[in-house]
Amino acid sequence: MIWSLVKILCFVALVVAATFGVSQLLETSGGVRISLLNTEFSLSPLMAVASLVALLLAFWLTLKLLGFLVAVFRFLNGDETAVSRYFDRNRERKGFEALADGLMALASGEGRTAMAKAARAEKYLNRPELTNLITAQAAEIAGDGRKAQEVYKQLLTDERTRFVGVRGIMKQKLAEGDTTTALKLAEKAFALKPRHEETQDVLLKLQAGAEDWSGARKTLGAKLKSGALPRDVHKRRDAVLALSEAKDILDEGKTIEAREAAIAANKLSPDLIPAATLAARSYIEQSKSRYATRVLKKAWAVQPHPDLAAAFAEIEPNESPEERIKRFRVLTQIAPDNPETKMLLAELNIAAEDFPAAKRALGDLAETAPTARSLAILAAIERGEGSDDSIVRGLLTKALTTSRGPQWICDNCQNIHSSWGPVCDNCGAFDTMAWKEAPKSEISMPSGADMLPLIVGPKEASEIEDADSVETHEVITVVADDIEDAVDADEVKETTDAK
Repeated sequence: MIWSLVKILCFVALVVAATFGVSQLLETSGGVRISLLNTEFSLSPLMAVASLVALLLAFWLTLKLLGFLVAVFRFLNGDETAVSRYFDRNRERKGFEALADGLMALASGEGRTAMAKAARAEKYLNRPELTNLITAQAAEIAGDGRKAQEVYKQLLTDERTRFVGVRGIMKQKLAEGDTTTALKLAEKAFALKPRHEETQDVLLKLQAGAEDWSGARKTLGAKLKSGALPRDVHKRRDAVLALSEAKDILDEGKTIEAREAAIAANKLSPDLIPAATLAARSYIEQSKSRYATRVLKKAWAVQPHPDLAAAFAEIEPNESPEERIKRFRVLTQIAPDNPETKMLLAELNIAAEDFPAAKRALGDLAETAPTARSLAILAAIERGEGSDDSIVRGLLTKALTTSRGPQWICDNCQNIHSSWGPVCDNCGAFDTMAWKEAPKSEISMPSGADMLPLIVGPKEASEIEDADSVETHEVITVVADDIEDAVDADEVKETTDAK
């Protein structure tokens, strides 16, 4: 509407300007005198302007006539399309101008304008493989999904544009949340262009989300061959997929295949903690404790982790606390200044009821880098040494508001996970789990919170007779009772005030 009004105003302005110019020429005195071959021509200003326009028009017509004669000459010499090309040249010029305008409108985000320009270009060019591309993308920008899907389906009929059509419909299905159909389309697009990096990434993500680990490994291999993935990154992610494949085999009960897959995953990436623990447990099942120890030591040297310590404890499940402290020196001497090593050693000494040694092992960790776990360990030590209950409660209260410590966190969306996984449950990103400290506002106990029972070894409740052996467990109970008492006291006070 506004554009039509602007065009009308421009036309009116041109008419007014032309009328004003003609009136000025009529009122102007003098003229133009031309002498040619002893003949003199006297022209008024208006006639001079008209003659100039006529001369320019004649020159343009002469050029067109010459061009037509050249086309006829080529036709007579055997070029059968020379004359048709001559007449189509103007249509092509208009068509490509409309196509260029459509591309500019598309880049500017003007979907409706781009669709109109594409339709005009198709009228002059009859090149649907070009104009349909603009129409489909313009329809998406304009929010017309149905129109975009219709055009993408038209692109499927042409071999040159089939990939674009498949990719366009795939993106629509992804936006709709139809991952099953999107996966099939991604596989088709990958078959058409296996070196297309974006298609590789989408297919890999969808295969990982569908737990098609074997297919994902093939896609990952294609990314490596095409040069879209560094070799070290490929090795790491291939290990993640191999580990996930091993877990699936383990769930199906194929123990021999699971062992082999777990060991293969660990060999691909020895520093991958879940792969190391799974491989170690597979060695433990085969009574190969030496191999299990070697795997866990190598992973611990890269990054100490509670899961590694738990797996190391399973090598000798029936040993005494003193024997366990001695055997764990294989790990604790690798990175003695690491917080995980300090807390592990403190927990081992708590299990042996050597609280002074546990306090020395923990050092000033609870003061310099406090976490919920380190404060809970310190509270257990204070309890074991017979400290006042207020000190223990103070430490546990502080643990409620301090950092939870390192946890499995997605680097993409920062979502916290209770355990490692190849794919983030929140955003669906692949291989983004990192063992790091979460923001203080997050409340999620780290997986190492259950380390103490694992290190001490399983005990039946009926076997626990000595109260001193469960003092560390009573710490939480005491705090819970105190909180209950406080709530009850508040309720009594409110009732009294009300009366």
